[in-house]
Amino acid sequence: MAERKFEALNVPPDVLEKGGVEILRASVSEGAVSIALRRAFDDPFTWGVLLVDLARHAARIYAMETDLSEDEAMREIVAGIQAELEDPSDPGSSQAIN
Repeated sequence: MAERKFEALNVPPDVLEKGGVEILRASVSEGAVSIALRRAFDDPFTWGVLLVDLARHAARIYAMETDLSEDEAMREIVAGIQAELEDPSDPGSSQAIN
């Protein structure tokens, strides 16, 4: 049987220097997303800002690593967000376990 391996990202250098608190960890295992997070903010509005910031970072990565432009990638990401808001693929449940 093949050894199962987890490929973690490195901690960002500025956080190593200044300190901080990890608020989100997302992984893909066997095609499914697994998430650990902590509330972190007093106002849920800030999560909206964070999610858009994550989308921008993802769009830039797509622009660097594929034939998509950053704008094209962002449009696809926004379309995915809208589709998921309108028809959730995994209503699931959440637990505060961290």
